Amino acid sequence: MMKLRSIIILDFGGQYAHLIASRVRRLGAHSEIRDPETKASALKNAAGIILSGGPQSVYDPGSPAGDPGIFSLGIPVLGICYGLQWMTKALGGEVKQGAVKEYGPTVIEKIGAGGALLEWCPQKFIAWMSHGDEAKKLPEGFARVATSKSCANAAISNETRHFYAVQFHPEVTHTEYGQEILKRFVSLCHADPWSISGYAKRIGEEIKAAVQGRHVFMLVSGGVDSSVAFTLLNRVLGPERVQGLLVDTGLMRSDEVHEVRSALQKLGIRNLRIEDASEEFFVALKDVYDPEEKRRAIGETFLSVQKRVSEKMGLTHAEGWMLGQGTIYPDTIETGGTKHADHIKTHHNRVQAVQDMIVRGLVVEPLKDLYKDEVRRLGEELGLPHELVWRHPFPGPGLGVRILCEEAPQQLQASSFPFGPERPSGPSNDKLQAGKVAYAVLPVRSVGVQGDGRTYRHALALFSDHPCMPTGEIWKLATEIPNKMSAFNRVLLCTSQSEVADFVFTPGFVTRARADVLRAADRIVSEEMHVAGLYEKIWQFPVVLLPFGLKKGGQSVVLRPIESTDAMTADAVRLPEKVLKSMTERILKIQGIDLVFYDLTSKPPATIEWE
Repeated sequence: MMKLRSIIILDFGGQYAHLIASRVRRLGAHSEIRDPETKASALKNAAGIILSGGPQSVYDPGSPAGDPGIFSLGIPVLGICYGLQWMTKALGGEVKQGAVKEYGPTVIEKIGAGGALLEWCPQKFIAWMSHGDEAKKLPEGFARVATSKSCANAAISNETRHFYAVQFHPEVTHTEYGQEILKRFVSLCHADPWSISGYAKRIGEEIKAAVQGRHVFMLVSGGVDSSVAFTLLNRVLGPERVQGLLVDTGLMRSDEVHEVRSALQKLGIRNLRIEDASEEFFVALKDVYDPEEKRRAIGETFLSVQKRVSEKMGLTHAEGWMLGQGTIYPDTIETGGTKHADHIKTHHNRVQAVQDMIVRGLVVEPLKDLYKDEVRRLGEELGLPHELVWRHPFPGPGLGVRILCEEAPQQLQASSFPFGPERPSGPSNDKLQAGKVAYAVLPVRSVGVQGDGRTYRHALALFSDHPCMPTGEIWKLATEIPNKMSAFNRVLLCTSQSEVADFVFTPGFVTRARADVLRAADRIVSEEMHVAGLYEKIWQFPVVLLPFGLKKGGQSVVLRPIESTDAMTADAVRLPEKVLKSMTERILKIQGIDLVFYDLTSKPPATIEWE
């Protein structure tokens, strides 16, 4: 029996299940996440049920399905994306593949008043779509309450039974009025209240229960998450039971080790050891090209260094020590951390060796169920300095996952490329309505996420007469191309030249020299953001190094400024022309850099990082 009357989220494996739970909590209602197969009898005391999205089709063999008995409990039910499709199928409707897959911002238009959930939304609003299937025939008693250009049943409802379903994602910040839609549903559920106040105290109790009488050896990367986790462990357990280790991997930002040490010392935290292991990491990454293999090598080298240092300091599991990590929920969900979630990419703190330690109860991760915005609020509650809490997120593997590595250029299959000739003066395909925009396919691929599933596809670079001032048409193409052409999950604009380039590919893996080049470019971007007063207005700004240029040995840099709240969805930031031009000109002065690109793609269909 549930202790609290909660809104239950049945997780069908979507990327946003925990985000839904987070949004519900922010609305002041208690929420829990359960597997979709949870029996209806175990949910009879729920205040309401939300069916999450998922990466599969409801007709796929083995696709997740809930207990249809939940529709006989007499409580409100909300289906989101896959949740709408499963609800439709379970109640006798029909789901089919849509004519067009929708990813990203989409105009939603209400039918009539829009029903109980949409009645306060305007007649048209922007919502975030990420789907390939759609409801074609509605179950008995349901009515269409909203539509989009490519999806006739964008929202449906059975008002009498309090059943609601939306094909879009109201939980993401990019859906206008999304929080209001969820608020309307929550108000129908009468769940027990929940508040974020005292968050640190509640997490502290969980830490004590997990650690018991042991000590914690904490890996500190220098980013916000590990810094907050390390500070929290010190606060809860005391510095005598916590030892921090900051490993200088050679893949960190300029002056990062000094800045992190200084910031923590200002907090009175001095139980942090610095270990320069950069040579070990570069040796481990020699001749490694595959992104997943690279993450595995970085994660296992972290553990190797941790083991060596801990043994040197006498801090071993046999002596009662656990491993601490600053893992947050997007790390686990993108690794496929829930039962039906698709594997997007393996994070360095989720390699097999760490997973084995988790099973053995040797890892404590106090932030593993939190999102970045929640981590920041927790950091503020702990009294961390503003500049540390609001520092841009930085991946644990550092620049290692921002240096793309290939042995040979990745060619796009002609059958996958609907434009015709690879670099015409302007695409003639009327599906895009592209006008005359020159383009070229990049000879590398990157990770993306579409329909809750992982993609590993090409990026398309556009070339314009005004390379540092994207037109409305360019931004439109950035959305249309991945939606309509499965070969691509990213669209870029070349900011260093207006003519289509003949790319010269140079094989390369992660080396100290390549890391130094990217570090210099990253520093320029950081300086320009601060000068322009944009640093705190931009949520994250990855800078990526690609193994091709205009001549042998030349390389390219990608600028990837994004705005987000929780890392689960993101929009490309529209940089001022002056700032973009200054960044480009300065980066081109770095020896070995031939081209600069500006990533215009949202998440989905592209992930924030390229690997």
